Amino acid sequence: MKYTLLAKDKNSEARCGVLTTDHGNIETPIFMPVGTVGTVKAVHARELKEDIKAQIILGNTYHLYLRPGTGILEAAGGLHKFNSWDGPILTDSGGFQVFSLGDCRKITEEGVVFRSHIDGSKHLFTPENVMDIQRKIGADIVMAFDECPPGQSDYGYAKKSLELTQRWLERCVRQFDATEPLYGYHQSLFPIVQGCVYKDLRERAAEHAVALGREGYAIGGLAVGEEAETMYEMIQVVNRILPRDKPRYLMGVGTPENILEAISLGVDMFDCVMPTRNGRNGMLFTTEGVINIKNKKWENDFSPIDPAGLSFADTDYSKAYLRHLIKADEILGLQICSIHNLSFYLWLVREARRHIQAGDFVEWKTRTIKKVTRRL
Repeated sequence: MKYTLLAKDKNSEARCGVLTTDHGNIETPIFMPVGTVGTVKAVHARELKEDIKAQIILGNTYHLYLRPGTGILEAAGGLHKFNSWDGPILTDSGGFQVFSLGDCRKITEEGVVFRSHIDGSKHLFTPENVMDIQRKIGADIVMAFDECPPGQSDYGYAKKSLELTQRWLERCVRQFDATEPLYGYHQSLFPIVQGCVYKDLRERAAEHAVALGREGYAIGGLAVGEEAETMYEMIQVVNRILPRDKPRYLMGVGTPENILEAISLGVDMFDCVMPTRNGRNGMLFTTEGVINIKNKKWENDFSPIDPAGLSFADTDYSKAYLRHLIKADEILGLQICSIHNLSFYLWLVREARRHIQAGDFVEWKTRTIKKVTRRL
């Protein structure tokens, strides 16, 4: 995998580049639709590629391990062939999901013992077997297994958690480097930089990750309850240390405003369930502002969903029709909202890239945040 830096904004840390993988090129900055269990909810692979113009999607190790299981994925030839997505795939290690189980899991030096949210069965994730699982899933980019501590953790707990994550990271690297891809294409391992909201811990985590010399780096444990300004501060701290010639992935973020601010701080890759999850609840992100399509004000509005025409859904359907579908609990409504919102997010990062290259990113970002965050 290779990252090529193409341009940098003169008034911020924003940059654009190309990430080359065996399943295709990724133009950064990029947003990655979340396909937790092998599917981006309510969206076909063809729509992702042709209408939404996604360049890479996510899968999740925890969920895919439980269903359909690695045996099925191996028999299929990996997740790409199983779900008919021929572009790059990134897998989250499942650490966040495991640690969100609360009383259903136990953390030890070896790893995490947890019970399935599906049937209560008992399982063990270790740094080693999580690497093996991701090899079997067949992602182009795999994540290290880490502990994701709560955003409001005190310093003592955050320090102890980071030390465990660092020991686990070294075990992930050893196992990953001792094994080979199963399906004939290259896979890359990204460390996850943790450290909560503590500058010295974030610096220590970033320096440790860089010392391991990987092909890219992820920033984890943010957008989990801390203030937005604190999140931006931690991104700045980490990005001052992470290599400029490697991609930087901010995990689980976020709102359009979060994404644009993080791009200005030098982040290249993003993912979040917000466009699809919020879309299924009737919230639309548009080039004119945020719409709650359930509101009565849209009942007789026969204008396109988004005048910018970001996808076929925007021009084929009216706000009034989409409101009817959502109010009637029709599946098509969920599909239209998901396709539109993902198209908006991909449009947003494409526009950011265009303005970085044009040299007016900061001015465009300021105007755009005001426009796309207003409530309509």
